[in-house]
Amino acid sequence: MRLDDYTSYLSAILAANQTEAGAAWLRKQIEQLHSEKAFYLAFSQVPRFVGKQPLHLTSDQLAEAAQLRAGFNPGLWTVDQAVRTLLLLQVPHHTSTEYSCLLKELFSVADLSELATLYAALPLLPYPESHRERAAEGVRTTMTSVFDAIALNNPYPHDYLPTQAWNQMVLKAVFNARPLHRIYGLDNRRNAALAHMLIDYAHERWAASRALTPEVWRLVGPYLTTDNMPDVERLFQSSNELENQAGALALAESNSPEIKDLLSQHSDIEMKIRNGDFTWQSIGERAYTA
Repeated sequence: MRLDDYTSYLSAILAANQTEAGAAWLRKQIEQLHSEKAFYLAFSQVPRFVGKQPLHLTSDQLAEAAQLRAGFNPGLWTVDQAVRTLLLLQVPHHTSTEYSCLLKELFSVADLSELATLYAALPLLPYPESHRERAAEGVRTTMTSVFDAIALNNPYPHDYLPTQAWNQMVLKAVFNARPLHRIYGLDNRRNAALAHMLIDYAHERWAASRALTPEVWRLVGPYLTTDNMPDVERLFQSSNELENQAGALALAESNSPEIKDLLSQHSDIEMKIRNGDFTWQSIGERAYTA
């Protein structure tokens, strides 16, 4: 059973990241986890007894996480997040409705740290289809740490959010300067509506003489048409190297033969694309460290 696999994985990584006192406390809580009251109490007390230090995971442990659940990446999780997620997987319940009611109660009283944990845990929780509205609610939050928990390094939005909610999440990430390359499955869910909204947004930013992350063009490339020639030429004429690279990659991914012809006029950049000298991932990573 997949939930058992998640439980075993979290238990294993916690074994190397907990104090003896913290591990003993957790064992006791799990043994006594016979009621919702016991669960709520344990969930709220987690940081006090196990701490909030970052998890230290090996490359093999991160690879195992991705094998267990495509897109699952606890590389930035803390010990209390892992413990709380483990409790969420083991809380006694009988039906989807019962579990949803339990989550509703948790979300209604959660602090920022607890909310972030709950949203980050969504891809591992049982009855994933029943959490769509909860995930869409997370996309609308104004709290950056909570938004990041649902939008970044989290496969749940890619797998379950409807297109409108997905587009809203990506747009919000752009508006709030969040790193798009950390959105799982970003390329898989590119769509024309999102591309057109981002092109309009780019025009607004340029008109106001304001900067725009070059990652935006990752979402636009396949939908470029000859109407967008001035936009692409602007990227090539920019003094920002990342914008030059983004323009080139967007051209390379365009489905328009006329647009692709423009790339042949920049043979040096075209060769760098073929050689893998830069990628959307490298552009994204550099864009947020510059």
